[in-house]
Amino acid sequence: MAKVYGHWITVNYRESYGMHATSGILFNHESPRRGLEFVTRKVTDAVARIKLGLQDKVALGNLDARRDWGFAGDYVEAMWLMLQQDEPSDYVVATGETHSVQDLCEVAFSYVDLDWREHVVQDPRFMRPAEVDLLVGNPAKARARLGWEPRVSFEELIHMMVDADLAKIKKEMESESY
Repeated sequence: MAKVYGHWITVNYRESYGMHATSGILFNHESPRRGLEFVTRKVTDAVARIKLGLQDKVALGNLDARRDWGFAGDYVEAMWLMLQQDEPSDYVVATGETHSVQDLCEVAFSYVDLDWREHVVQDPRFMRPAEVDLLVGNPAKARARLGWEPRVSFEELIHMMVDADLAKIKKEMESESY
């Protein structure tokens, strides 16, 4: 509700007071800095820990849920481009593609030569009571007016996150051994 309010208050101030106010509706934007409470980082962190022998399984909810995941750095570029425009407007920032949680697991585990089916368990505790099965954005306006395109693919993003988690955990392991 707060996001909807933020969008409409921006539109209201732009239209009522002539302010140069732009609203960006950003779909899931991910990076290695994403919190562990988000499924992307939960998976990439678990992949790194499993690969390094620190855990064996990861418990997830709905593997069929589909999201429009993009790289946060690409989305920052889109926001900067929005603010460079002479006229304010509203933009959707998204990849326009969806991937399931299962796709996420397949990409992350296969990147380190593991089979996701051997390590992922579905846990009813992580099933959302009001799950949205499909979230996908239409970035056509951002592409047409801003010339913006996401540069990092879904696979590159997940690989980037797994690499960062592997490096982070290896560093933690090294510092604990001294």
